[in-house]
Amino acid sequence: MAERQHNERFEKWLEKVNVACGRFSGAALEQGFHGSLREHLAHAIKLSVVEINQARLLRTSREVAQSNDAWFYTVFQLEGEAVMEQGENQAVLGQGDITLIDASRPSCFTYTHGAKQVSLLLPRHLLEQHLRLGEIPCAQRLPAEMPMVRLSHGLLRESMGSDGLTGGESEATLEAIACLLAPALTRHSLPHSKRDRHLQKVMTLIDEHIQSETLRPEWIAAESGMSVRSLYRLFADKGLVVAQYIKNRRLDLCAQALRTASHSEKLAGIGYSWGFADHSHFSTAFKGRFGVSPGEYRKRFQAA
Repeated sequence: MAERQHNERFEKWLEKVNVACGRFSGAALEQGFHGSLREHLAHAIKLSVVEINQARLLRTSREVAQSNDAWFYTVFQLEGEAVMEQGENQAVLGQGDITLIDASRPSCFTYTHGAKQVSLLLPRHLLEQHLRLGEIPCAQRLPAEMPMVRLSHGLLRESMGSDGLTGGESEATLEAIACLLAPALTRHSLPHSKRDRHLQKVMTLIDEHIQSETLRPEWIAAESGMSVRSLYRLFADKGLVVAQYIKNRRLDLCAQALRTASHSEKLAGIGYSWGFADHSHFSTAFKGRFGVSPGEYRKRFQAA
């Protein structure tokens, strides 16, 4: 009877996790299981404050397929200890540490010493803007003593304590956290190889000509002194597709322009200036990357 009640408590708590954070499975480990969850929503900011002991959460391929994978779980450890695993990496988090978990890949979280943590949903595109080589290190411990980690914790606390954040301010807060964490994440990446440096040069070339109609794989390959096939392989090695990368960079630059655009500035003109000749295609692509239309995105920042 006691074990059944114990499991029922876990299942009820897991239901709350699935609603707030996406699909997970798991199990209570011992009779000492405890779990609580409190959501905090402020426009673009979506986070959960979790207290948990004696439990394991799993996000298998099945759960990934049932969830939105357009973000990273940014885990801020407030108290206790947690073990976060993804792929071949394992991060043992203590108070003040941070780690990233990719929502599009299986992962495992284990809590045996009592833990309190914040799980912030950080949109994928924000990290891609700062870590452009396609390798975002996950389940790597970012230690509490790192200045950027301390600043990120402070910004998180401020955002949680501000009930009156506008949509634009919430978007800016997420961008600031992504910007702060990028240097810390870069330190945990492997040293750049010759191919990485070559890819960085190609990406710089793309940025320099991002507004040009001639920016196509064939032109990029010729300017970079390689075959189109080699160009595709260079990007594929990092899990990237050339055309998709160009489109996302243009969308990111459109988003930057929209944050300061006046109400009278035509949306189609902004899209066109960054390489989107068709407004309907621009609007659809923008909503696919940012979750809202260009017009709604601009309104958020005008209200800030």
